[in-house]
Amino acid sequence: MTLRRWLLIGYYKFIFGKKVIFKRGFRSRGCFSLFVTDKAQIVFGKNVFVNNGLSISANKSVIIGDNSILGENVKIYDQNHRFRNKKVTISKQGFNTSEVSIGENCWIGSNVTILKGVHIGNNSIVGANCLIYKDIPENSIVKLHEELTITTY
Repeated sequence: MTLRRWLLIGYYKFIFGKKVIFKRGFRSRGCFSLFVTDKAQIVFGKNVFVNNGLSISANKSVIIGDNSILGENVKIYDQNHRFRNKKVTISKQGFNTSEVSIGENCWIGSNVTILKGVHIGNNSIVGANCLIYKDIPENSIVKLHEELTITTY
């Protein structure tokens, strides 16, 4: 493990304590960014690899399964702004939250954004530049075409 990775993991453990869990074999290339509120948690399973630019914002829970790999600039959000009351600014309406989970042995390609409430099944692949806003069954390949396409293999 490189000194930079040790320092980054140490920093997040110091700042967030048990709200961020790095299981055995966690690896990263370059920097990543984590934001965790008081009642939230982020869990990186065993042997997870994250590439440059990963960003996770957790108000509830983000879980990444064992042996999964995340490409550059992946963004994961377990919340979304509330916006129903037109008499109140969006920034003052709070958030809706719902857990995000990525199964075991998944590959999330570069520049993927995963939104609140999404569960990605084991052994799934999400191609680069996809916006994931609904569940992905296990053993699926998701790729960007003219619209979101999910196939099971």
